[in-house]
Amino acid sequence: MVRIVGGIILMRIGFSLFMPSAATSGVVSTSVGGDGDVAFVPLAMPLMFGPGAIATVLGMASLVRHPFAELPSLIAILAAILATMAATYLFLAYADTILGRIGPRGIDAATRIVGFFVAAMGMGLIFHGVTEAIRDYVLRGTH
Repeated sequence: MVRIVGGIILMRIGFSLFMPSAATSGVVSTSVGGDGDVAFVPLAMPLMFGPGAIATVLGMASLVRHPFAELPSLIAILAAILATMAATYLFLAYADTILGRIGPRGIDAATRIVGFFVAAMGMGLIFHGVTEAIRDYVLRGTH
């Protein structure tokens, strides 16, 4: 059930990123002091550390049935988490440089692409959750 609900949350986040409105834009220009500073709106925080991220980790880890027999799967999940942490750190550390190079249109395009992949991950979690629920609760009862 965590996979299904987590997938719904991820799909919602993905769709909101895919079709951003002016109110939910991740980067806004502020005129504090008139110098056009770029302020980070905490839109990405729920995506990185919120219920969607937690449900994704739980959903992927729940696919591992026998931890010792599937040690490579656990190592792959851990490696993916570490790679994501490193990439997130680099993107946040070099945000000013990245913002300067790709500009507002590049940010909009990247946000929409990321939104598509987040929604696809959410749909995958929903699919696997529903498939497992049918297998465990519907098909098991017919035997």
